[in-house]
Amino acid sequence: MLLKKSPAKKKIVIVIQTRLGSTRLPGKVLKPLASEKLLLRIYERISFSKIADEIIIATTTSEKDDVLAEICKNENIKCFRGSEDDLLERHYKAGIDSNAGIVVKIPSDCPLIDYRIIDKVLRFYLDNKSKYDFVSNLHPATYPDGNDVEVIPMNILEIAYNEAKSKMEREHTTPFIWERPDRFKIGNVVWETGKDYSMTHRFTIDYPEDYDFIKAVYNELYFNNPKFSLNDILKFLEKKPEIKKINEKYAGVNWYREHLDELKTIKKDQTKIL
Repeated sequence: MLLKKSPAKKKIVIVIQTRLGSTRLPGKVLKPLASEKLLLRIYERISFSKIADEIIIATTTSEKDDVLAEICKNENIKCFRGSEDDLLERHYKAGIDSNAGIVVKIPSDCPLIDYRIIDKVLRFYLDNKSKYDFVSNLHPATYPDGNDVEVIPMNILEIAYNEAKSKMEREHTTPFIWERPDRFKIGNVVWETGKDYSMTHRFTIDYPEDYDFIKAVYNELYFNNPKFSLNDILKFLEKKPEIKKINEKYAGVNWYREHLDELKTIKKDQTKIL
């Protein structure tokens, strides 16, 4: 009697997108956090995931990013180099290069990301993969900004790669998908507390104040527990509200809200095509 083979598990690859050419805070991923480079701290945070199979740092082919590739080489971290401005292409080709079945997009400006949230979003997708083409915790967002997780099956990422035309769709990887709910089945994971801290708590890094905030959190929590959680951060901020105020003026500022007019234009163009 021949045994039926179970379907092969699709390889889950987390892609950390990074480059040194930040306009607001150049070289931010090289800044020190708890005696190590920020890039390596976010890699460490993500590496605690119990579900992901592989992590890739995806940087650009620009000479100025040679230092990032060298860091990856020295630390035995897989690195992919691709387009500087076309992040959709970079993610797609990184997925191809690693033989991924599922790509998880996480930006390198999220050094406080909680691996438990990554695994929660991944588990939701895996438990409901027949229902959704794309799953994130961003549409709408409820977690503090800087816990961004987007899960894209390679077949859907390939469609976006082949069809996306606008600069914004290419530059930000996933808008082509989540701006077309009539075509793609979109899933979203909300914070189980029922709270929405997406506009009030900022855990991402774009400005010097963000770095000062994140550094203060690391100095307080990391050395006691490198796996410190979102709840650990929130408890710390309750005890020391002055830390939260360091970058509070930027709470709610992100690329999505900055590009709302462009998104509206894309939607109008879609309507014209239909």
